[in-house]
Amino acid sequence: MTSSPRTVIIGAGIVGTNLADELVSRGWSDITVIEQGPLDLPGGSTSHAPGLVFQINPSKTMTLFAKYTVEKFLSLEKDGVSCFNQVGGLEVATTEARVAELYRKLGYAKSWGIDARVIGPAEVKDLYPHIDESQVLAGLHIPTDGLARAARAVDLLIERTREAGVTYLEHTAVTGVLQENGHVTGVETTNGVVEADIVVSCAGFWGVEVGAMAGTAVPLLPLAHQFVKTTPVPALAGKYEAPDGAALPILRHQDQDLYFREWGEVYGIGSYAHKPMPYVASDLGPTPEHVDHDNMPSRLDFTPEDFEGPWDECRKLLPCLQEAEIAESSFNGIFSFTPDGGSLVGESRDLDGFWVAEAVWVTHSAGVARAVAEVLTTGRSEYDLADLELNRFEETQLAPAYVSETSQQNFVEIYDILHPLQPKESPRNIRVSPFHARQVELGAFFLEAGTWERPHWYEANAALLDELPEEWKSPTRDDWSARYYSPIAAVEAWKTRTAVAMYDMTPLRRLEVSGPGAETLLQRLTTGDVSKKPGAVTYTLLLDEQGGIKSDITVARLEDELYQVGANGTVDLAYLRREARRLRAENPSLAAHVRDITGGTCCIGLWGPLARDLIGKVSEDDFTNDGLKYFRGKRATIGGIPVTALRLSYVGELGWEIYASAENGQKLWDVLWEAGQEHGVVAAGRAAFGALRLEKGYRSWGADMTTEHDPYEAGVGFAVKTAKEDFVGKAALEGRSVETSARRLRCLTIDDGKSMVLGKEPVLSGETAVGYVTSAAYGFTIGKPIAYAYLPAEIGEGDQVEIEYFGQRIPATVTPEPLFDPSMSRLRG
Repeated sequence: MTSSPRTVIIGAGIVGTNLADELVSRGWSDITVIEQGPLDLPGGSTSHAPGLVFQINPSKTMTLFAKYTVEKFLSLEKDGVSCFNQVGGLEVATTEARVAELYRKLGYAKSWGIDARVIGPAEVKDLYPHIDESQVLAGLHIPTDGLARAARAVDLLIERTREAGVTYLEHTAVTGVLQENGHVTGVETTNGVVEADIVVSCAGFWGVEVGAMAGTAVPLLPLAHQFVKTTPVPALAGKYEAPDGAALPILRHQDQDLYFREWGEVYGIGSYAHKPMPYVASDLGPTPEHVDHDNMPSRLDFTPEDFEGPWDECRKLLPCLQEAEIAESSFNGIFSFTPDGGSLVGESRDLDGFWVAEAVWVTHSAGVARAVAEVLTTGRSEYDLADLELNRFEETQLAPAYVSETSQQNFVEIYDILHPLQPKESPRNIRVSPFHARQVELGAFFLEAGTWERPHWYEANAALLDELPEEWKSPTRDDWSARYYSPIAAVEAWKTRTAVAMYDMTPLRRLEVSGPGAETLLQRLTTGDVSKKPGAVTYTLLLDEQGGIKSDITVARLEDELYQVGANGTVDLAYLRREARRLRAENPSLAAHVRDITGGTCCIGLWGPLARDLIGKVSEDDFTNDGLKYFRGKRATIGGIPVTALRLSYVGELGWEIYASAENGQKLWDVLWEAGQEHGVVAAGRAAFGALRLEKGYRSWGADMTTEHDPYEAGVGFAVKTAKEDFVGKAALEGRSVETSARRLRCLTIDDGKSMVLGKEPVLSGETAVGYVTSAAYGFTIGKPIAYAYLPAEIGEGDQVEIEYFGQRIPATVTPEPLFDPSMSRLRG
């Protein structure tokens, strides 16, 4: 938005005040910040936050948000004192598993551009003299980490933004969010109505209640976390003048769920080593007129029984604590947790103009605020927000029981060593496809994603391992890459390439776009031409205004006013619905209806060189090239079951995505399964699917391409039809091409033919990290591990690089793609 809309920010904590500051710096002026407590100490999580900022995170976006927070707080100062004490960070390992985890985090640091190094016990002792080095096997040192003075930062941000014209209303509770015609119009408060064009909830753990006022589910759970203050520690006596003084690195002892910081003459200790303590924000009562450090809604009574075991561990690691006790100033402080541990940022899917920036800790506060300000003022954040997107959750994940259970589990696991494929243990079996009973009979090994149970391989295929040709067998994996993997995946890949396989594609998001405005809507939003006659299927992109890739989708035109869209998730659904509302408001005659049909339908991917032989036994419809060409679709009948068949293949083999209504799903499976027995049909899972996808060079949105990449960098420029009159992002792409791209998504093959990587590892040229792995798998067809990575344009095919995996360098070669069937002869049949 180029003008300055009336903007209301709910909450004057570290996020809300940062957002006001970021908006002011971008030229917005009509901003009101509403706070239910006193401005000098509002009483939310910011008011008691211990301020530890550890930047390294598996998420690139969250790491860079933390990096920006450090930079901003360093620059935010008064009287020569900044709001950040850059003492550095130190994580220690007391088990071999944690040592390996430190090396994995070192990989993240290199991938995301954070200075860090793994050090031995002696150097840990040099950096942190109070530690008992005999307890420690290794440490990870991050020199730029440190302590944020959050409350001071809030005061300075309020002072700075007030001078710029921002209005602050303290002791003012929001009691309602006003709306008209699907758009926010203001907020109702205990002191009257404040009109607004945009409302942003930065209410912290009160965000659930604020969201409810706007009819928007905010899936977070307030949980108490123990923070201990010790009595004075002799080793710290007289060391600091300031009461919160600190010079040693902030310390994490994640094997015992503990962290430590100096606090003048005492220690501050945080513990996650206790049972989850959930709360409902509204049960905490209204914020009192007077708030101080001992009297605030977010600060609850300490429960000493929960700290008995952790206190023993504290004294083992830091023997100086044996001369101290637990002080009466210890407390249980409330923070926000979410089902997947990520923050919640974005616009409501149902109420235009209502935004959320919740479950954001001090560590990422300035970075998140900048991103929201960028989106509000330019339509796009510099960094991809998929990890934080408010609308990323499925409807089933918004149920209060689900939010409560999974958020509590995230509290328990916050310092655990988690594998990237590690599924939830509970809740499970929330959503299963109509084929689930048959999959269980075949011994499917399920992993969970988006509450869907997804087979990764089938134990029934283990019997075929004896028949597997030697050249198809994959090498023995290291312990980490072998987790949630089975050699059976090789059998399923082999059968897909040589016979025929059935893949459950039911969890693929399916949307129905219908009505007189359907074509106009999709033409406006996509890079491809979807105006073709019914039967056409188009692979296309959704871009933002700056040309970044919001998603990749397939659009099948089934009728003149009916499309089926294969999308990437709930964020795409929210986007299409929002844009349909806008189109209808512009021109009521161009109504377009967007409906999620995933739950009422199912899909089998039937692929392989014998797929046509199989389907010819159960259908009288023409599935030859004359009857159904590549990237075409039609309605047909299979075994008496009405289906929609799309000639697509994400494994690079002849075949179709076959859709049916859910009640016909099991029958469809049985018909194809029985007909395929003489052709050697197998059920195949996601492990084989991912490997075959990479052999064909197909991109996965969210990993291989995001809003940070344009189509030419990502290698999907073919999906952009510049001859179209207009589409979102077209203007931004003018003048861009593969040749002008400063970086390219490249295919790497591992030189030794056996060393595996999993993703997010740094790619090095010499000693310099030049990129990171986006996707990786063992290529069963080519007999080598494959990885994809964004690399500088000057690194070309045939060049050598190295991938760093748990501290080890793995040589790799930039290789022409696709690795399999570059002529497309197998796909085209």
